[in-house]
Amino acid sequence: MSMTAEPDIAFPDTDALAPGDGPSFRRILVPIRLAAAAAETLAVAASICSSAHGQLALLHVRIYDPPLRGTARFYPETHREATAVPDEALLMLWAYGLHAMTGVVQSPRGEVAAAIARQAAAWRADVIVMTRRPTPAICRVLARSVPDQVMRKAHCPVLVVPPKRKVKQKLADDHIQHR
Repeated sequence: MSMTAEPDIAFPDTDALAPGDGPSFRRILVPIRLAAAAAETLAVAASICSSAHGQLALLHVRIYDPPLRGTARFYPETHREATAVPDEALLMLWAYGLHAMTGVVQSPRGEVAAAIARQAAAWRADVIVMTRRPTPAICRVLARSVPDQVMRKAHCPVLVVPPKRKVKQKLADDHIQHR
């Protein structure tokens, strides 16, 4: 199946602002790979959303391997597992008293960033807030990390939130306790 420029999923266009009205980050797209690893990202997105009285959309990209000759697409996760990811993240947002739209799109492996950028453009997102896994910079350059690719392809700003570093935090806590 060929990729088209049309979005796979459309979020409803509610309360759209006229250009120049209100805060600039009213429409916040949050791509979620794993809900358990997105706590810091959701906290940042919730903070932006609350201060700007904005809208949140949670997006999960269900990847597949393109079919080989005579075979079908291979999905590493089932449809049920894919739809559970943004639903779990939605539960975390409810703790902040926020509501969000959720969506799942399909993309070939290696084109995840393009799928996120397409969805952001289709929904007219003002900002994309996403997580970057802790990897050395050289690895991100060589392996072409998804957040770095999204920053290049997206039409809007991309805010990348690093996950908490548990080891550094534990060392800092131990240092304070020993004083």
